[in-house]
Amino acid sequence: MGRVRVNGVELFHEIAGSGEPLVLVHGSWGDHDNWRAVLPALAERYRVLVYDRRGHSLSERPSGQGSRAEDEDDLGALIEELGFAPAYVAGNSFGASTTLGLAARRPELFRGLIAHEPPLMGVVAGDPDLQPLMDAAGRRIDSVLDRLRAGESLAGAREFVEEVAFGPGAWEQVPDQVRETFVRNAPTFLDEQADPGWPMLDLAGLSGYTGPALLTGGTESPPWFAAIIGKLAGALPQADVRTLQGAGHVPHVTHPQDYVAGVIRFIQGAGRDR
Repeated sequence: MGRVRVNGVELFHEIAGSGEPLVLVHGSWGDHDNWRAVLPALAERYRVLVYDRRGHSLSERPSGQGSRAEDEDDLGALIEELGFAPAYVAGNSFGASTTLGLAARRPELFRGLIAHEPPLMGVVAGDPDLQPLMDAAGRRIDSVLDRLRAGESLAGAREFVEEVAFGPGAWEQVPDQVRETFVRNAPTFLDEQADPGWPMLDLAGLSGYTGPALLTGGTESPPWFAAIIGKLAGALPQADVRTLQGAGHVPHVTHPQDYVAGVIRFIQGAGRDR
């Protein structure tokens, strides 16, 4: 484990294993520890980098309004600084949005990308079937944001877990360490949501990424994710789309063996195509 200063911010990171380079990018509220269930198996085959995105856990939290573009620049600089370029990059949720955004701008840094359910609602905005569902989800998130603006990080984190992410009663089922991580990183979720560009992606720019890409979604996730993945698949020349049966928004946590198998299968296929 270590710390490195890139793009004007100090980031915590860990590197495990050896082999082809693989970078894992966590989503909102979490940190590098979100990958604990899959890291040992992946490190048996690959040189794996996990890190805390800016504003999360052990990484620096700069003052002022942030943007996803900064996260993308951080990821690119980290890949270069630690000698991982070009790398396979796998992102989950907001980490998937970050991965895709960087691929659109810096495709030379990638051997391949894996994105699970990026919350890019902007690319399906106005869909008559999905918009009412997304509006309802947005109202629940707004309630969480109101608590966070009032400085109620614990209450906001609990409300997010129970009303947005997992359902009533879920907070008490979450391990203590994970609850602490949610509370610690609550201010950064507020910052992410204040960035007007967080739900958007330049699909025309993304089409310039011509490398291997795997887009995944879970059968237990809200329906807008499948629609988002469909839009992304239409923009990516080499996109492969797979649905994870029984999984939801964090398959590397809930279905680690299936997630690892999918990553290995993708990298092996991408390697044969090079």
